[in-house]
Amino acid sequence: MSRIQNAFANGKAFIAFITCGDPDLETTAKVVRSAVANGADLIELGIPFSDPTAEGPVIQGANLRALKGGVTTDKIFDLVRDLRRDVTVPMVFMTYANVVFSYGADRFFATCKETGMDGIILPDVPFEEKDEFLPYSRRYGIDFISLIAPTSEHRIAKIAAEAEGFLYIVSRLGVTGIGGGNADISSMVKLVRENTSIPCAVGFGISTPEQAHAMAAVSDGAIVGSAIVKIVEKYGRDAAGPVGEYVKSMTENL
Repeated sequence: MSRIQNAFANGKAFIAFITCGDPDLETTAKVVRSAVANGADLIELGIPFSDPTAEGPVIQGANLRALKGGVTTDKIFDLVRDLRRDVTVPMVFMTYANVVFSYGADRFFATCKETGMDGIILPDVPFEEKDEFLPYSRRYGIDFISLIAPTSEHRIAKIAAEAEGFLYIVSRLGVTGIGGGNADISSMVKLVRENTSIPCAVGFGISTPEQAHAMAAVSDGAIVGSAIVKIVEKYGRDAAGPVGEYVKSMTENL
């Protein structure tokens, strides 16, 4: 069992997404540690990209602020090295294919292993094109996490059968953001569980404890991004405390 799957071993998992470098990497480190201290089971670290096609306006804004502030992939790897001095929960990157290509795929995945990352999510890489990255992710033991969307339909079984780490179930059509889901999550999860024992978590549009509880009730966990990024945007360098309080309110209700 991978470290990612261990995050789901003790009940429903809460996965927190945080954009690296918004407003700066020192704050990101504090926010990650606060989220973990308040019950986050897994951390998604967003590597900023200039054209984050899966993201809504909240995370788009965080990406642009981080890039304007001078964040780089190398600086984010340094952040991970610092976090791994005391953060033991699994961490995965959420970024885009261009980020990996421009860094060099072999070098990127090798550095993921060296710094202690557990997995990667590339939302702009279709399931059918993941073979461009799999040789590198498998060489270095980094789980390549697949997404299942409401439009996946007949592909769900195949995606599930080849899943690694956990399956990211997209709760609705469109981009990330605060608002309710509109997909038949129960049916999607049923098909997943017929084809794999890998855990699955639901993301996109979850912002309240009630929404998180509802999604976790039919899956193995809930993923929250925009609501956390919005708190960071509001409080800036003082965001660690408010993020911790928010995470606690969510994890207490799973």
